Amino acid sequence: MSMPEILPQATAIAGCAARIAAAADVVALAACAADARRLAVALQRDQAGAALVTGVFSRLNDAIVARVLDLLQRRFRLPPAAWCWLGLGSEGRMEQTLATDQDNGLVFSASGDGEAQQLRELFLPFARAANQVLAECGFPLCDGEIMAGNPRWCLSQSEWLESFSAWVRTPEPEALLNAAIFFDFRPLAGAAGLATGLRDSLSVLTRGNDIFLRMMTANALAASPPLGRLRDFVTEERSGGTIDLKKFGSRIFVDAARIMALGTGADATSTAARLQWMAADGIMTVADAEAAVHAFQALQGIRCAVQAAAGDGAAGNQVAPQDLNEFDRRVLLEALRQARSLQQRLKTRFHMDI
Repeated sequence: MSMPEILPQATAIAGCAARIAAAADVVALAACAADARRLAVALQRDQAGAALVTGVFSRLNDAIVARVLDLLQRRFRLPPAAWCWLGLGSEGRMEQTLATDQDNGLVFSASGDGEAQQLRELFLPFARAANQVLAECGFPLCDGEIMAGNPRWCLSQSEWLESFSAWVRTPEPEALLNAAIFFDFRPLAGAAGLATGLRDSLSVLTRGNDIFLRMMTANALAASPPLGRLRDFVTEERSGGTIDLKKFGSRIFVDAARIMALGTGADATSTAARLQWMAADGIMTVADAEAAVHAFQALQGIRCAVQAAAGDGAAGNQVAPQDLNEFDRRVLLEALRQARSLQQRLKTRFHMDI
């Protein structure tokens, strides 16, 4: 985008952020959420780049979450205990595309198990109300109930750490799935120090833990880039000749970056920042890290374009390669080759031959 194109968008973004901060009720916040989506779509159509589109959209969504929680605190008598609302998954990574649901949790301070149970009962009505209001603002409830209103994910700091420890000690399929979602947590509102403490403790658990990291790698390698030997792309007839760009594209970068970050104790949560950290740590060359970041953003850009074109938010992550123009087909092909290269790096690092 040129400077004349950037200025109106920047003004609109600032205006949306101001309206969110001043919103007095759910109706106003729902309108702001719709505005945020329209701005993200406009940025996408102006070819602002996936990093800017997802970054702006995520920041505006952060502000909506914070305002929802601020308004609800006035309706609920919360206990005098420190608490923090956690964004998980793509929200935690600040990589929300235009089709996104809720993934969140709540952490609070408690002196022991008994107090934790008492406090949870006081926090749960607040958390459930927040989940419902966010749904009314256009953020669908999570089908898997990974939300702060679920007692499983409204926990004291020590309870969260116990869960993290169990997942790392016994990396079974469900534990690995949980790790892939919850280990990307980021504080959105409340006492951020609680989240910082969790991140520090998690780093101790995963840094250099090759058994756990190897299991995460095996799980990550289950999804391969849809590249063929005789033709560019491999698609399935049952999917109408499309590729799931999340499952078989961007997720590969997300998983690889997460594994390497957890193994070195990096506290970054975004995929690009994690890949750049790997270069700074000597695990990847700067050139390889830059290539991986560009490939990841290219995939995110195609996903956003598909979702923006749908207009109603119903579109997900499926794209038919034959429907792309020649340039985008080549970009997609090279991005998937970078994904395959990143998986090969994981295999080499953890001595896996699968």
